[in-house]
Amino acid sequence: MAKLQVAIDLLTTEAALELAAKVAPYVDIIELGTPLIKAEGLKAVTAMKNAHPDKLVFADMKTPDTGALEAEIAFQAGADLVTVMGAVDDATIKGAVEAAKKHGKQIVVDTIGVKDRVKRAKEVTAFGVAFVELHAGLDEQALPGYSVETLINEGREAQVPFSIAGGVNLNTIKDVVAAGATVVVAGGAIYGAEDPAEAAKALKEAIGA
Repeated sequence: MAKLQVAIDLLTTEAALELAAKVAPYVDIIELGTPLIKAEGLKAVTAMKNAHPDKLVFADMKTPDTGALEAEIAFQAGADLVTVMGAVDDATIKGAVEAAKKHGKQIVVDTIGVKDRVKRAKEVTAFGVAFVELHAGLDEQALPGYSVETLINEGREAQVPFSIAGGVNLNTIKDVVAAGATVVVAGGAIYGAEDPAEAAKALKEAIGA
């Protein structure tokens, strides 16, 4: 069954921990967004792992260079999964994967900015990453004509372990799961909801239904 990942795009550790406490019973992976890590540093990752040791903590580092080094410091801080950008040199991704092996952790490749996401997803999977995040960033989602269906179709075509991030909600989650996603990422659909716990619960139930 696909895992549910909550993307926490809040800007303080306190707010992130407060949200995580509400939704933890219904999610498998807790992601600390890039702006949160930039604002608070990796101590936010450590605090989240200490608060939820039974959950996978995902540090959205979006590493563009020094893959091994950035992965290393994130893993030491308590991260289980770390992102590297798919548009970077292969060596950066391979270096991060080596660091992950050393720690018994995993790397995820983020495809923001990648022109041919299907081709790149196949290439980086061969390097030993956990899965590829087919990702439309918040800026891309705001463009006219954007649809999560594009990512869903790419996932189906790529035939590699993948997650989808970018507009997943109760209306689209069934299609994401049907396409074979390993992980379903929900951000605004959870943290923007009036009752985040109820929203997470509904999404989790939709995955299992």
